[in-house]
Amino acid sequence: MLKEFIKMGLGLLVAVAFNVLVISPAVFAQSAKKTAVLNFIYTSDAHYGITRSDFRGAKNVSGHTVNSAMIAAINELPKLKLPADNGANSGNVVGGIEYLIEGGDIANRMEIPIQSATASWKEFESDYVDHLNLKQHNGSQTELLLIPGNHDISNAIGHYKAMQPIADPASMVNIYNKMIKPEKLITSKNYDYNLHKVNYCRNVNGVHIAFINLWPDSAERIWLKNDLDTVSSTTPVIIFTHDPPICDAKHFTNPVSPYGITERDKFENLVVERYKEAKNETEDKGMTDIEQRGFVKFLKAYPNIKAYFHGHSNSNEFYIYHGPDQDVNLNVFRVDSPMKGKYSSKDEKLLSFQLISLDAVNMLLTVRECLWNTEPLNPSKSTTFGNMITISLR
Repeated sequence: MLKEFIKMGLGLLVAVAFNVLVISPAVFAQSAKKTAVLNFIYTSDAHYGITRSDFRGAKNVSGHTVNSAMIAAINELPKLKLPADNGANSGNVVGGIEYLIEGGDIANRMEIPIQSATASWKEFESDYVDHLNLKQHNGSQTELLLIPGNHDISNAIGHYKAMQPIADPASMVNIYNKMIKPEKLITSKNYDYNLHKVNYCRNVNGVHIAFINLWPDSAERIWLKNDLDTVSSTTPVIIFTHDPPICDAKHFTNPVSPYGITERDKFENLVVERYKEAKNETEDKGMTDIEQRGFVKFLKAYPNIKAYFHGHSNSNEFYIYHGPDQDVNLNVFRVDSPMKGKYSSKDEKLLSFQLISLDAVNMLLTVRECLWNTEPLNPSKSTTFGNMITISLR
């Protein structure tokens, strides 16, 4: 009996240390079981405005229809039992979902005849806001967390490819207002990409999560440094952003004066940093070694950055980023797209999102692939769990 009491007391101390909701000692054991592991859902590249060639027996299916089906599957996830895979919360029912994270490219670029960002945002809100029926572990509404993708930004600032309208910042305006929550909401009329970057953070059970505007280039790293300097050097940090660590050469600012967005140079001016490798995006086959070295230097200065999540080039993949000189080790998680997955766009049975489970007591992070369309002609078929990995955040 004494041993059990001591064990309970130690568990209570741990729970308080990690800001876990604590109720009376009499029911602490049940409370700890519910709150020791917190869950997030991660998906990216919704790409409203384009179509899938095949989906559940139909052809040329809209992004609205496909994303709506994925949200329906996500709504059922909390009731499912996790496999006995030794990951966080292994063998238990999923339970509450703290966050649904959308990693960008909500609206597809408005290349003629693709619909406007305004129309795409309305469809996105219908699916991800109006029809999302998830609760956090404490019964509150699951929080929707958003970051922009290159298509969202290009819609706002323009692109060298013809678009109609020429610019529509609807998704960027709404992402900014929802995530940054300025005292006075910005509008399409006063939106300024140079001023309205989407950078914010969340502190969850002893883990600091940073959400970065597109890619941590030299300008974004100024914000990130100021942010990380507010937390302990022993606090694990997780980054969510749109581009992979290697980035995409054409997303940098044109290095050729007057540094504009031109079809000749094919830079999209999505990050502030000017491209350093060559004078046009194709001259050196899109290498980003110089740019990556700046990021690697930053990773070495902040070794508490333990994980990096991204979309953009989409598939379910868990890998280690080593940098161009093979001198760093960063856990990276690439997520699938419902519309433009590298593999799932050709085989809809591979469509997936990720369930991220944070074990705050043991500082473990488990990421599971959630295959939500394994039987396309049987939409009621439950999501199944595919590949998984657990990493230490210590």
